[in-house]
Formats: sequence, structure tokens, C-alpha cells
Amino acid sequence: MDIQAKIDQFLTAKTFAVAGASTNRAKYGNKCLRCFQQNDLKVIPINPRAKEIEGLTCVNSVSELPAEATSLSVITPPKITEQIVQDALKAGITDIWMQPGAESPAAVSFCENNGINVIADGSCLLVVIHYHEH
Repeated sequence: MDIQAKIDQFLTAKTFAVAGASTNRAKYGNKCLRCFQQNDLKVIPINPRAKEIEGLTCVNSVSELPAEATSLSVITPPKITEQIVQDALKAGITDIWMQPGAESPAAVSFCENNGINVIADGSCLLVVIHYHEH
């Protein structure tokens, strides 16, 4: 599959999730969350230390996501991404978009070896679906 086909598949989810969602509006984990909101897409923030981000109720981990959340955007350090992809497989996530800086060769290989559609070529969600500051 080429990168555009991978992105198109990622964007077919009914519900999205953001691993690394942040309460800090200057951080990409927050901008990514707001980008989904700006595009009227249902999104769930994952943050074990926050109850709510941008008016949305947080879950503590990938394992707490509802079944309809099938696409996961990851904005975490590579070592954490490596654990998240394993949790994502167990949770039934079918599509993972590793934002620039979150990817690691081990995490990408894990996704590819387990049939998860993975985007980790440096493509940025904020660019592709048009994020804008308010």
C-alpha cells in the first residue's frame, strides 16, 4: 500500500484515539487532539495523569479504549511507542499513525509483522488533515 492509501485507511475509523495527548496546548499531543476536533472527528485522549483534555474525557491507556476506536495517533517517545503498539494490538487497533519523532524501527516492525496499518514515514497528521491555531 502506498502512503496515501495507508492514510486514507487510517481516516476511515469511526473513532480515533491520541496516545500522548497533552493538557499543554503548545505540545503536539494537544495539537493533534485539537486537529481531530477541528475536523469534526470523534477522538479520545489517552493520558494517565489527566481526567479531561480539551473538554474530552481521558482514558488511562490504550486497553481502556472502546471497540469503535480503531485508529490510534501516537505522539510519545519511541521507547513508549514500542509498548503502545503491543497494547494496541491487544486492544484491536487496526491503524497506527506514529507522528514524527514517535516512531522507532522496532515499533514499525511490530506493526508490520502483526498486520497493523502503520504510518511512520514522517507524514504529520496536522499537515494532512489541516490543523490551524485558534
